[in-house]
Amino acid sequence: MRKYKSAVAAFLMGMAVMLGPAHAEDSVARDLMDQLAQAEDERAADRLERQLRQEWSKSGSAVMDLLLKRGQDALDVDDVDAALEHLTALTDHAPEFAEGWHALALAYYRADQFGPAADALERTLALNPVHFGALRGLGAIFEQVDKPHLAYDAYSRVLSLRPHDSDVIDALERLERRVNGQTL
Repeated sequence: MRKYKSAVAAFLMGMAVMLGPAHAEDSVARDLMDQLAQAEDERAADRLERQLRQEWSKSGSAVMDLLLKRGQDALDVDDVDAALEHLTALTDHAPEFAEGWHALALAYYRADQFGPAADALERTLALNPVHFGALRGLGAIFEQVDKPHLAYDAYSRVLSLRPHDSDVIDALERLERRVNGQTL
């Protein structure tokens, strides 16, 4: 449980500050975040999300980009051990690369290692406070460890950044009664 404390603290601080898209690292990513927050439908949001993820996946180093790709490819074929090796090497050599931490969090999550996944998501959000994928991941972990209020808060924050996320909308509906109770 101790491993969740730092992630929860970082998440709650982020919720209190409500960091916006202006904190994204570069102007292309900021522009895409602005467009994503105002997307008219899920199709447009999906297109913008793909573009944004492409921007976020640029580390500035061909070697680091290759480690990220190898880690993601390993996850695509369910080789979690290989993914963990590639992505740990990536975060060791590029600790300021948020997308590397996010990919590592996915690998840990797939290995059912929720504490290390939460730690990696904390690092992702420290480097990129508008990383809706990391917030989505925190929501999933909080659901897994039966923290519905924290899951609900994380998912709500995702919708402020990416309003047409149908999976997150479903999660919020699923958690609504547990979090807000039943009205009389």
